[in-house]
Amino acid sequence: MAGSKVDATSSDILEAADKLTDIDKMKEALDRLCHEEEIVNEELNNLLEHQSLLENKMFALHKMLPNLHVLDSDAKQLSTMISFTSTLAENVSSKVRQLDVAKSHVSDSIQRVEDVLDLKFCTDGVQSALQNEDYEKAAGHVHRFLSLDENVLRMAGDASEGSPLDTSFKMLHEAEEKLKTIVRNKFDASVHSGDVASVERFFKIFPLLRLHEEGLTKFGKYLAAQFSEPVGKTLSENLKITDDDKRSNILFADVITTMFERIARIVETHQPLVETFYGPGKLDIILMLLQKECDRQARTTIKEFKKRRDFDYKVQQVQQSMLFSKSSNEKLDFKQLDVLLSELVLLNTRAELYIRFMKKRSLNDIDVGIQDAELKKEKHAIVERNFNNCDLSRLMQDLIGNYILMEEYFMREMVLKAVSMDLAEENSLYSSMVDDSFFIVKKSVRRAISSSSVDGVCAMLNHACTILEQDFRETLYSKLRPGFPSGFDFSQAYNLMQSSFQQGKLSSDTEKAKTVFLITLNNAEASCDYIKSLHNSLE
Repeated sequence: MAGSKVDATSSDILEAADKLTDIDKMKEALDRLCHEEEIVNEELNNLLEHQSLLENKMFALHKMLPNLHVLDSDAKQLSTMISFTSTLAENVSSKVRQLDVAKSHVSDSIQRVEDVLDLKFCTDGVQSALQNEDYEKAAGHVHRFLSLDENVLRMAGDASEGSPLDTSFKMLHEAEEKLKTIVRNKFDASVHSGDVASVERFFKIFPLLRLHEEGLTKFGKYLAAQFSEPVGKTLSENLKITDDDKRSNILFADVITTMFERIARIVETHQPLVETFYGPGKLDIILMLLQKECDRQARTTIKEFKKRRDFDYKVQQVQQSMLFSKSSNEKLDFKQLDVLLSELVLLNTRAELYIRFMKKRSLNDIDVGIQDAELKKEKHAIVERNFNNCDLSRLMQDLIGNYILMEEYFMREMVLKAVSMDLAEENSLYSSMVDDSFFIVKKSVRRAISSSSVDGVCAMLNHACTILEQDFRETLYSKLRPGFPSGFDFSQAYNLMQSSFQQGKLSSDTEKAKTVFLITLNNAEASCDYIKSLHNSLE
């Protein structure tokens, strides 16, 4: 392109130069021609320099030319083969799809035929089973019938009124309703007669008739009745126990423990039966029915407990004593109060253990039977709410509230009594109030811990701290506030009193005051050690 442009320009300049007459313009045209000549020479030189390279490439192209012809021929042949294969594959794919559709239709047809045969088999079988009172077999036929898609069968076959198919449907629906009535009546009759084997027999039939919830409800009520009467009998027998009996102090704890153990045995015995025939995730219906009866029995037991122990009256006495401690003339028997508090704790401990057992069984059953995370979470919340708000929990919360009040009163009064009866034996470095007071505090706190009530434990720890920080500390501080009655410094006074103790020379009032001061000081030091020991034992 550059060479053609130069040639055209040079031709134009030469034609113009022929017409020039002015010497300056001729020189200018000459210069331009010379410049263009130089450009042409440079281009020629460049071409000559690459001549060998171009010749080699041209030679290579000549050598490759036969191969390119072969490649062109092969490519065209390959393209033809690919096109043919593509067309063939598309045709085959279309045929395969048609075969799949045909296969699906054939499978559906076979399934419909099998369903129709099953329908006929169920129709014949259920009538025969009902006549022979083989209710399990009859329920199996009905269950198979219920698993069939009736609408599809009616669409697939001749289900017009009066046709064999329509007749089969009517017979099976009638058999279903008849069998449901029979199973309900037989189950109720078995419960009434106390025939355990028959109860379990008909309980297993309910899920075959798609009566899962009804079967579980009936069975749950039956199981609840199984422990209701024995628990009531146990309570009546225990109420006859006199105060001289060694277990009279915990007879109500024994009654309620017996009830919890009966329920636990019922759950452990019948949970496999429920899971086998009803599937996992269904146990909560039975557990809640058992809990409902448990609540009723617990109300009766706690009512008798309060009546026999004069519980409400004693709570009222404690409240009055705490409000009007200075004017209260009638004091509680602290020995009886101690026994009552121990029984209260035992009642709550057994109830907490039972509720934890029931929760765990229900939650584990839900985890196995329900896979959906949201539904599982919702079911867990329902279980927690049901057991936390049941009457048994409410009764125990009420008892624990009164227990905290009475335990605080017991601990404070006994500590004050230990302080008022403080006694220092001869030649002793400590007085009795420290051992007695901390024994009482430790006993009350440990009793609260054994109750398994978080609220009770926290409350009693706070009350124990208050009693030690205020009442007990004030007693020590009131004796230490005046200081040591001597002119000696403290270390000299302490050594003097130690030697006086050993020699038995204390007699004057001043010396007695000194003794009281130092014993109180030792009591304070011992109290610090007791507090540390109590803290470590509670951790």
